[in-house]
Order: sequence, then C-alpha cells, then structure tokens
Amino acid sequence: METKEYLDNYEDGLMQYLLRMLTSMGHQEGQLLETPDINDTWAKVYQSYLADAVGEIANYPTVALGWAMYLGMAVAHYWDDDWSIYGNVPNLYEYIRDKRGFDYLDEVVSGDILMLKGDECKQKQSVVLACAEQTLSHIRAEHIEPQSPRAYYVFARSVSVLFRLGASIELKSLGYKFEQQAL
Repeated sequence: METKEYLDNYEDGLMQYLLRMLTSMGHQEGQLLETPDINDTWAKVYQSYLADAVGEIANYPTVALGWAMYLGMAVAHYWDDDWSIYGNVPNLYEYIRDKRGFDYLDEVVSGDILMLKGDECKQKQSVVLACAEQTLSHIRAEHIEPQSPRAYYVFARSVSVLFRLGASIELKSLGYKFEQQAL
C-alpha cells in the first residue's frame, strides 16, 4: 500500500524542481501563484482527467502529463476572464476536452482559449514539453513497476503538480505577482 508520506515527498520534490526550472527560464519568480478557486477546480476534475490520460501513458507519456499543464492554463485564464460563469461549469475539464477531444486539448487551450499565435504558441509548447519530459524523468527515476498502484498514484501526483504549474504560468502571463504589503 502507498504511504502518504512517500507520495507527499515525491510531489513536493517534483514541484520544487520544476518551479526552480521554470524560474530559471523566466516563467516563474520562485513562488507558485495559485488561488483556492483554481485548486478546487482540480479537485473536481482530476478523476475525469486521469481517466482520459492513463490510456495515453504507454504511447504518449509526455502528452498524458503535459496536457495537465494546458488544462491548468485554461482554468487560470477562465478564472481571470469571468469566474462567475466558468466557476459554475460542473466539470471544466470535460467542457474544454469536449470541444475537440483529448488529443487536441493543447490546440484548444493554446488557440481557442489563450488565443496564442506564432512564437508565443511555440514558446508555451516548449515549456510544456520541457516540464513533461522532466516529470517523466522523475517518474522513471523512482523505478516503479509499470501499471502498479504506485505507478498510478505517482502519475496522479505528477499531473497535479503540472496542473498547478500550468495555472501559475498563466497567472504570471496575466500579470499576477506577489507583492510585499505595507504593515
């Protein structure tokens, strides 16, 4: 049986590693930007996401991982745009996925939701791919038996990290940042 401590340590280590990487690339500033609304949305949609993504792991592991970042970006964008509407969608992941299917989630988010074009779109693709590849390396470094319960739980924790990082990247793109408050 999985230990919560092992999974918590794995998730925290992956988050810190990727956050440092994204900070060095200029996509973060050393801290995760997040909101309870966005985190609560992940809690509502992760089972649907995992149901679709698990089937892609064997042939397209970076897609299964990376699309979680795109989903995080979309949710953060919707949060900023009009959460009074999008926050009431029963399953925001399915709402986004059903536009063209899981295979095209990246294109829907990049083009239809974030409206990225040209170099900006390529830059986001590059960031997502780098994070997905690094996450896959972290998973493989755990030497987990494929299709085991541990493999599932580590994958689930990994996509959670990537979702949160995707949301943080989009929040930063939208101009959000931490500021020192006067006392």
